Amino acid sequence: MLGANGKIPNEKYFVFYNNSQSPDGSVKHEGDSRTGEGLGDDETIQIDLSKVDASVQEIVFVVTIHEAEQRKQNFGQVRNSFIRIYDNATEKQIAQYELDEDASAETAIEFGKLYRKDGEWRFQAVGAGYKSGLQSFVEGYAA
Repeated sequence: MLGANGKIPNEKYFVFYNNSQSPDGSVKHEGDSRTGEGLGDDETIQIDLSKVDASVQEIVFVVTIHEAEQRKQNFGQVRNSFIRIYDNATEKQIAQYELDEDASAETAIEFGKLYRKDGEWRFQAVGAGYKSGLQSFVEGYAA
């Protein structure tokens, strides 16, 4: 969750598996499945845009492979993986990005972002791949 300067307003706004909720209660990470076993989505993040603190202007969605370098893994090795955004109330899918052989060397994907414009929230697809881990995003967005 980023302010107008493109930085995290407070470390508590960096929501991930070890910090599962933003301080304003608008973003909640529902847990992390590291095996991918079972049916349904492996990870879910719930967002209530009406609760997002006024200092937050963007919500960036990044997916990384935990300890990818040590485990010698990348998204090209993960089968049937995708990222999607959907409206929970209507169950309507808004966007989906497949993580397949096109991401054969990447260990992190910036999927997209929600951002405020003219008093409304909008979504912008990004689809940028990186050969880095979670820490590089923490450092890049830290104030």
